[in-house]
Amino acid sequence: MDVLTPSSLAEALALKAERPEAIPIQGGTDLLVELNFDRSRPAAILNLSEVAELRGWSHEDGFIRLGAGLTYAEAETGALAELLPALAEASRTVGSPQIRNRGTVGGNLGTASPAGDALPPLLVEEAEVELASAGGVRTMPLTDFLVGPKRNALGADELITAVRVVPSRASQTFMKVGPRNAMVIAVCSLAVVADRERGELRASFGSAGPVPGLVRCPIEDAKELPERVEAAASPIDDVRGTAAYRRHALRVLAGRALERCLA
Repeated sequence: MDVLTPSSLAEALALKAERPEAIPIQGGTDLLVELNFDRSRPAAILNLSEVAELRGWSHEDGFIRLGAGLTYAEAETGALAELLPALAEASRTVGSPQIRNRGTVGGNLGTASPAGDALPPLLVEEAEVELASAGGVRTMPLTDFLVGPKRNALGADELITAVRVVPSRASQTFMKVGPRNAMVIAVCSLAVVADRERGELRASFGSAGPVPGLVRCPIEDAKELPERVEAAASPIDDVRGTAAYRRHALRVLAGRALERCLA
């Protein structure tokens, strides 16, 4: 297995073009598990930990640009947490402090797990994903980027470089159900934003379909949101919970989220 360690984004994109089979790694909280359990054995790993352009976040032309290397620890407090409170809440539920210091938003998007904790808060804020290759940069809505369980629209020669969000600055929250309060993959999760400026509720659920779902509802029909979320979900039975339980839990979470966001 080759380990490629570029020192700049330009070098990383050139290496990805040359070795499209190379699997990107930054925090390693997903990929290292796959390697340790011998579920994956890539020919090459593209180590992005030295690429400064992928770190942190910034304001750019009216939107917020979250670098793909932004960690959960960076998202859970401070100015960014005030701008994207649901993402901050979700970040606080991820793993242990060690995992939050290593795990990244870009990694969550790249893994594209239906249980990815960062995905529902980004979906309710209508985030876009920035993808780059040696040939240029493109953006697409996060709803289009997630195409199936652990499948995304990333090209073979592309890297996720950022997430772009225009904060709604609306009341929002994130909730998660699991067998315990920490170090747990969500049985189901839900982010809700009450966008009074647009007169709209947006809810996104995780672990209850092949990809995180997005539901819209007029604020005047707020009482219908729990039923709409439940109807939109397509959960399965697995070792973490039954489909019936997930539907029930999402309905309960939606009701609680409405109480928080419309208080």
